[in-house]
Amino acid sequence: MTLEGQMIQDQMRVELPSGDHHRNLIACQVACPVHTDARGYVRAVADGDFQRAYLIARGPNPFASICGRICGAPCELACRRGKIPRTDADGSFVAIDRPIAIRALKRFVCESYGAEARPVENILATLRGHVPAVAADAEEMASLLHAAVRGTFVPAQGERVAIIGSGPAGLSAAHDLALLGFKPVVFELEPVAAGMLAVGVPEYRLPRELIRSEVAVIESLGVEIRCATKIGRDVSFQSLRDDFAAVIIAVGAKRPRALGLPGEQGPGVFGGVDFLRAVALGESLALGSDVVVIGGGNVAYDVARTVVRQAAYDTARMAARLAGTRRVRLVSLETLEEMPADTVEIREGEEEGIERISGWGPVAINRGDGGNVVGLEIKRCLRVYDAERRFAPQFDEADRQTLDCGTVLIAAGQAPDLAFLDEGGADVEQFRPGWPKVDATTLMTTAKGVFVVGDLAYGPKLLIDAVASGKKAARSVYAYVTGRTLHPETLMSFIRLDRYRREAGYERVRRVEIPSLEPEERLRDPKASVEKCLAGDQAMREASRCLDCGVTPVFDGNRCILCGGCADVCPTLCLKIVPLSALSSTPDLKALFAAQLGDDFDPEQNSAILKDEDRCIRCALCVERCPADAIAMERVSFQTEWRSA
Repeated sequence: MTLEGQMIQDQMRVELPSGDHHRNLIACQVACPVHTDARGYVRAVADGDFQRAYLIARGPNPFASICGRICGAPCELACRRGKIPRTDADGSFVAIDRPIAIRALKRFVCESYGAEARPVENILATLRGHVPAVAADAEEMASLLHAAVRGTFVPAQGERVAIIGSGPAGLSAAHDLALLGFKPVVFELEPVAAGMLAVGVPEYRLPRELIRSEVAVIESLGVEIRCATKIGRDVSFQSLRDDFAAVIIAVGAKRPRALGLPGEQGPGVFGGVDFLRAVALGESLALGSDVVVIGGGNVAYDVARTVVRQAAYDTARMAARLAGTRRVRLVSLETLEEMPADTVEIREGEEEGIERISGWGPVAINRGDGGNVVGLEIKRCLRVYDAERRFAPQFDEADRQTLDCGTVLIAAGQAPDLAFLDEGGADVEQFRPGWPKVDATTLMTTAKGVFVVGDLAYGPKLLIDAVASGKKAARSVYAYVTGRTLHPETLMSFIRLDRYRREAGYERVRRVEIPSLEPEERLRDPKASVEKCLAGDQAMREASRCLDCGVTPVFDGNRCILCGGCADVCPTLCLKIVPLSALSSTPDLKALFAAQLGDDFDPEQNSAILKDEDRCIRCALCVERCPADAIAMERVSFQTEWRSA
């Protein structure tokens, strides 16, 4: 039996594996909001089966290729490889290991077999023919289509659904609604589809051709996208409610949040997202030679890094007008340790010449006689959060300085714009201006048939969270319109692996560093991608580090002779043999012991094997060492079938 143990005073408290134990062991999949089988595609890369890896990654995620570039990768944060103690040759502790580069591996397989590499019809054909081996709670395209053929899932009858906004949440909803038998129509304010992906993420992070390719796949499913269409101007919200079976609001939080600083209104001050949009759409912005960005998150760094690229580009092509080098400084309340921006963003920003001024807050924007920006006054921030981690900054009012500059870009948060609700949306209640009340389970507002997804539903989160909310809303719309509930039925099975082998020395392989352009190369072209794709041998090496958490050693107590060989050979000391008397007894545990040993068992004369799942690296040395053949490696597999009832 497999037991987890924790010392409590003189005894160990043990827990028997629950029904979700084996599923939860695959921490990367559990952490993914759409439950992508990251373990599955990483192991496929290790095996050299790159197309299968792509199909696994793409199954539940219509933006897999884009996530391979810019996803916040919660799967990596959960990766058990990043929690395993690493030791040197003599067994001495060195450090905690680093997680698998899951996002980079996803990019690798998507660049070879995704929308950026193959025609749309080829993508759809391979997806339709793919039957995933592991689909635990994920909404794979193939699974839905096969369920429709078998009759376990009854599609909708082509009812039209309006979606306001073509960002990742809106397009994910449209993607799944099309699979569910609806005719989605997406209304987008911008002249291009994909929302903030197209106008808010700099091209050096996300190529525009890749966005267009992924959008084309979604359109090929029967999704109609109407760009340059403003709700409330070109189409009323009331008409959408009258003409469509349901409405999904996916406008996001695109309006820059003003800080209310003296001097904020006027020329030379731009919102960060407005600036990024202007650059993305090729609109001209008159920037001074010295630029200050206010903010400490990823958006702020996107803004700052785009300014540098724009400056370098302009300097190269229009030397007379932009002689010299622009100076870009980023001011944040947070210290370096507190900044919400990714470490890689901070490092690459500094490599590109961005000056970081941490622990300071804005006071006022100073303007000269002509009304132009001449400086930003700032004061030292003593504390950003209170003891309960609530945002409650404190300042040293006496410690101030002024930064000379000609332009200020404010990237300190965004807010939604729901002005279109004035006509036909009076029954959409808001818990505060601009933020509608939303049912957490269905994502429906207080207005019947009106749903909300993405940032508008729960505040700014990761790209993959937006995808998940769009998929969730699609299922809710299906239930609302058809009266049927869509839900998965998952069958879990265990497969004994008689010839389980791992790559030689996989436990000693260090994480492969993701290649990137040198700073000088990045700045030659504002569109140049900073991060490079892994080469095939690099990807396979990195993927070989995966612990394959869907595989686990299983112990047969009837064959075990308690020799202790498994514990002796374990390189991470994850196994321990202890007498039952050392365990803190619980009713469930007593019942198990009685069933195995009889009611009159002697806890001093019987022992248990305890296994620490957090330390096990699936090396199978315990299997090889066991003289009684009492240990086997088993793979857990989930088969998901969708039903509508």
